[in-house]
Amino acid sequence: MSDKEVKNCKVLIIGSGPAGLSAAIYTGRAGLNPVIISGPTFGGQASLTADIENYPGFADSVSGSELMDKFRAQAEKFGAVVVSDVVESVDFRSQPLVVNTGTTAYNCERVIITAGSNHLPLNVPGEKEFTGRGVSYCATCDGFFYRKKNVAVVGGGNSAVEEAEFLTRFAASVTIIHRRDSLRADKIVQDRAFENPKIHFCWNSVVEEIVGEEKVTGLKIKNVKTGEQSLMPIDGVFVFVGNKTVTDIVEGQVEIENGTIKVGPDMQTSVPNVYAAGESVDSRYRQVIVSAALGAQAGISVSKTY
Repeated sequence: MSDKEVKNCKVLIIGSGPAGLSAAIYTGRAGLNPVIISGPTFGGQASLTADIENYPGFADSVSGSELMDKFRAQAEKFGAVVVSDVVESVDFRSQPLVVNTGTTAYNCERVIITAGSNHLPLNVPGEKEFTGRGVSYCATCDGFFYRKKNVAVVGGGNSAVEEAEFLTRFAASVTIIHRRDSLRADKIVQDRAFENPKIHFCWNSVVEEIVGEEKVTGLKIKNVKTGEQSLMPIDGVFVFVGNKTVTDIVEGQVEIENGTIKVGPDMQTSVPNVYAAGESVDSRYRQVIVSAALGAQAGISVSKTY
């Protein structure tokens, strides 16, 4: 017999990123008192971004954590409740829909899935062993620990280049390692990186192994064109090689297509009364404004069912 506390709610939102909080604003305004299960990090990946400069309404850049705090305040103003917990399992086979955390079973009339995505690992030797000891996936979380040190960033997209620029606030030098000979980041982001004297580039290269003893001391690098191998002395490495949508908690419960949750025009999944939004359904754009818009769509759709 379960000793979990049982709670009833009209709307439960899994995840507290831009999509989840936006959905909460809309369902809150509809008087549905949504419950938001925050997940492991309040604000999701957006909250870990140092500077967001393309969200409308902010002429100057705003930190991801500050922007998510503003989203939260607005959602709470309309009656949303944020619970600092992690969803462990769901049961969408019948009504009420059940969402389980470690301590509580929520019986829900509607569920909105906005679980977002996680950073992809490199999957090379030494990565797991040195995670937290020189391997990081969050520059805003760990950059401070690399004051006057030499670090590397793996990746060539917006996240990699923007976080590399952020790291120059602390590190003596930042080397961007990219498997191609040109970056994938937006031009304005690239231009700033090329102009930053602290940022250097290691083109056409991949990391084959992360080495060290108590902590990271270097990277084994391979040039993908010449096959040449080398050892790069380094104090830390930040990995930004892509994201994977979080779908494990709903596997077998809703239809998943090409790695994301399949939804209709109203953001409803294959299961009645279960909706999804944000990076749970979008693997292409991965922008705060897009996730917020998708969350609004889901929130409006749910509100119209009452």
